[in-house]
Amino acid sequence: MSPHTSLISTLSLFLGTTLTISSNHWITAWMGLEINTLAIIPLISKSHHPRAIEASIKYFLTQAAASTIILFSSTINAWSTGQWDITQLTHPTACSLLTSAIAMKLGLAPFHFWFPEVLQGSPLTTALLLSTVMKFPPIAIFLLTSNSLNPTLLTTMAIMSVALGGWMGLNQTQMRKILAFSSIAHLGWMTSIIIFNPKLALLTFYMYILITTTIFLSVNTTNSLSLSTVMTSWTKTPPLNAALMLALLSLAGLPPLSGFLPKWLIIQELTKQEMAATATIIALLSLLSLFFYLRLTYYSTITMSPNATNHMKLWRPSKPMAPAIAILMTLSSTLLPL
Repeated sequence: MSPHTSLISTLSLFLGTTLTISSNHWITAWMGLEINTLAIIPLISKSHHPRAIEASIKYFLTQAAASTIILFSSTINAWSTGQWDITQLTHPTACSLLTSAIAMKLGLAPFHFWFPEVLQGSPLTTALLLSTVMKFPPIAIFLLTSNSLNPTLLTTMAIMSVALGGWMGLNQTQMRKILAFSSIAHLGWMTSIIIFNPKLALLTFYMYILITTTIFLSVNTTNSLSLSTVMTSWTKTPPLNAALMLALLSLAGLPPLSGFLPKWLIIQELTKQEMAATATIIALLSLLSLFFYLRLTYYSTITMSPNATNHMKLWRPSKPMAPAIAILMTLSSTLLPL
């Protein structure tokens, strides 16, 4: 990809995200989402591999369908109330349609099927953008309309997302697919609390972005795309692998690491809202996710030579370790203890 194309795509991503986050009108929010969708497609398909092309087509079709439903729901609301303001969403049908459309944009269950496939077909840096930056605009719309959303529908989708994110991640061997199912499970945690405490949902989202960025950059440094390459990546940068273990455990939500903070607060808030049953269910379902995080931890750090892999051992990292990884790794592990 030429530098000009890359620059235009990156600037369009920032433009689309900013436009959606800062807008009050449904049409400008929709325009921002469309700019974002069109800007990320060249970054997904830049390798020209058949899997990358397939991923970009799947992404385009899903996002186009979701954008159409958003426009349809806003039109229904404007037709019945005469309001195009995002915060004035009052029509019940429009609320249900919007919730489904944003769930499709985010990859929440049961609209999650496109997300692991698209992530697997994308390069690691694009997969990082899809898991973090591309989720900002839909989350912003969720936050703006949180007073109007259907609590039962959101709680059902949250429980399904945590269950499916943990269950389907168990038998995966590809790093990007594992991180995709991890993303679905974390979005389930956010969705469960977004009506009752939007600020806590935002804090959870920020912590998820921090830890996921750390893991993606670490995996990109050692170029570990599957569990078999993770097993031999300790030969490249042993300190990075030891730190990756902490980041993975933090993403799993084990105390006293940073990832424990949002889960602890969410369970506390759900209990205050007399939703102890929901809190218990998502806490128990997160044990499924914990299993595959522990398996990743085992592969990345505890599996040492000799092991039965046929990969050539490398004694130098393919990319220089950036200071950014060191800072992010420190924050993603020690923010809560500090």
